[in-house]
Amino acid sequence: MNAVINNQPTWLHVLRDKALTQFAEQGFPSPRAEEWRYTNVSAIEKKRFLPVVANMSADVQVFLAAYQLKDAWSLVLVDGVFRADLSLLADLPNSVNIMNMAAALNSESCLNQYVGQAVDSTEHGFVAYNTAHFTDGLLVKISEKQVLEKPIQVLHIATQADSLISTRSLIIAEAMAEGQIIETFVGFDNAYLTAAVTEVFVGDNANITLTKIQCEAEKAYHFGGTYSKQARNGRFTHHNFALGSLLARSDIHSDLECAAECELNGLYLGIKRQHLDNHTRINHNKPHGISRELYKGVLNDRARGVFQGRVIVAEDAQKTDSAMNNRNLLLSADAEADTKPQLEIYADDVKCSHGVTVGQLDEKSVFYLQSRAIDEAEARNMLTFAFANEMVAKINIPALHDLVLMEVLKRFPQQGIEQGWL
Repeated sequence: MNAVINNQPTWLHVLRDKALTQFAEQGFPSPRAEEWRYTNVSAIEKKRFLPVVANMSADVQVFLAAYQLKDAWSLVLVDGVFRADLSLLADLPNSVNIMNMAAALNSESCLNQYVGQAVDSTEHGFVAYNTAHFTDGLLVKISEKQVLEKPIQVLHIATQADSLISTRSLIIAEAMAEGQIIETFVGFDNAYLTAAVTEVFVGDNANITLTKIQCEAEKAYHFGGTYSKQARNGRFTHHNFALGSLLARSDIHSDLECAAECELNGLYLGIKRQHLDNHTRINHNKPHGISRELYKGVLNDRARGVFQGRVIVAEDAQKTDSAMNNRNLLLSADAEADTKPQLEIYADDVKCSHGVTVGQLDEKSVFYLQSRAIDEAEARNMLTFAFANEMVAKINIPALHDLVLMEVLKRFPQQGIEQGWL
């Protein structure tokens, strides 16, 4: 059993001290850093976001009614603190261990094998801050060969203005385990900052699908990092829907061992003055790895979307098969899309490709629909939603599909959309 200092295991105390030193030296990321060149977070530094005590009396029923999936095991965190009274865990298999992180750190002696192992605090300031200051989060551990019949939803609800909510979660899938995890971020109409880091460990021949729905308040700021390590033949699929917040950054990074497979899908939808930044990195470390990546952006008004995708193929990673694609649709002359796909290939027997498009609707397609007695506005709406719906259609859980579709329809810049089109 680890020694405990200030109610923390010794290893965690050391990890936090290292991260705190790192953050004190570098602070939050600057646009001078190449991987942050399109995103300036100085507005976060100017505001006084402070850690808060969870508001146990906050009325969050409106969020539970709208976002808590019924046909799923549901874990609820309010202001970053786990709420067992709001969670739904009936009939959870004994082979699935779920605990809030604050409790797990004091009772699970092996967590030093996982916390900080998929991502280091030196990655950048948000990760360093999270490592130094996270107070709670969740541990989800799926035992060997366990196949979950229902998804596990993690619902994050922010209730307080000017708050800083920092959570750390672990998802561990042992060999041949299978499961689907859903992270949902919502909050009251306040200015607040979410800093959430999730580390995912996919065992040999395990299969994990993680869906993230970020639909936080219009004034909110969001950093969400998902960092995965995939063992031999492990499969990891990530669906990322970046819809909310004034400024949001999503990191999705994965390390692949021999014959591992990774699929990253994303949709970012910006209106007004939203700034939505998506940063992906896939490290092919061993041979026979497969990765597929498709991100789409739809931007209107003065919104700005960023996609930086990076695939690194190590010298030992022969027979790698990787494809990356980013497509952006601009609905306004003032909207902006910055895209930077990167391939770094150090092996000589690989198949890798990438592609990027930034543009407006195809006028020939608009004219074709008009020739079929559809007015111009409706034709443009149909084409725009067909573009976005490709990503929504990838979700194979009916209730989750409907939830994402509802959010897309709610936030989409076009008006008069009919759900039947999708």
